[in-house]
Amino acid sequence: MSPSPVIRRRSVLGALGGGALAGTARAQSYPNKPIRLVVPYPPGGGTDGLARITAERLSEKIGQPIVIYNIGGASSVTGSDTVRRADPDGYTILFNASLFVLGKYIVAACPYDPQADFRPIAQAGEAPLVLLVNPNVPGTDYASTMAAIAKEPQKYFFALSSGGSAGHVATLEFLRKTGLKLDTILYKGTAPANADLMSGSVQLFMDPWTALLPLAKAGKARALFVTARERTPLAPEIPTSAEAGLKDFNISSWYGVWAPKATPDAIVDRLAAGMAEVSRDPQFLQRTASLGIVPTARGPADFAAFIKTEVDTNTALLRDAGYKPE
Repeated sequence: MSPSPVIRRRSVLGALGGGALAGTARAQSYPNKPIRLVVPYPPGGGTDGLARITAERLSEKIGQPIVIYNIGGASSVTGSDTVRRADPDGYTILFNASLFVLGKYIVAACPYDPQADFRPIAQAGEAPLVLLVNPNVPGTDYASTMAAIAKEPQKYFFALSSGGSAGHVATLEFLRKTGLKLDTILYKGTAPANADLMSGSVQLFMDPWTALLPLAKAGKARALFVTARERTPLAPEIPTSAEAGLKDFNISSWYGVWAPKATPDAIVDRLAAGMAEVSRDPQFLQRTASLGIVPTARGPADFAAFIKTEVDTNTALLRDAGYKPE
């Protein structure tokens, strides 16, 4: 005899309740095994370096190993999509840079919406930018250099490390603020852009100071300003953008941690609490300071709001500049 409708309905509710209880139990016991942290770039870059420092300290805070998986390709899309498709159990999470949140505005074939398909956990840090010029560009400081460039703008080219990067967005905003009409050249990474800046094939380059300050310190390029609100102890001789005469020009490349969309609140909160501890950890502060990284402590809600503002602002700049995603 078939069970009555009432019994059948109770069976379904019981199954749903059991599933919810099982999910809650998993979240409460989290984490109980190693966590895979996907870095969607090859080893050795700035994002990878900060991810490794973060993973080391976060592992200590949550009591489980965190293993770095470098899955590069397609402007971070390949590795990021690996996380999107992973089980939302908190054991596969993403460490990425600010370029990630622009999604289809940068990579036309991007299969995800960064805001809709991922859960922000925490912002890990940020790296202000520095504007470098080839040493052969006339001038001794920001004002005299810009005056020389403005006289013959057709002679000068701005390097871009990658489409949609913080440096790209900052360059567009810089050209808008100054009214300079300079052509830009898009590279596939900071290294080739640096090489052409030093050779004189391009004359200006603005990107995170983690990669560019060594050129200035070695005399291979001239630094005009940093986009931080205060001078960096790594190169205190370089003025800030405000000191150079550019108000409200404080753009940074930033980094954060994300989980797949359906990850339970309890797991996101556990990871976010661990990241908050990391942001105050003396060893983390010391190591990031040596790289020029400024730690941040935005948790899930603040980080999500920050991301929305960044996307709205930066996509408008890209759209107004006529940038077409590849």
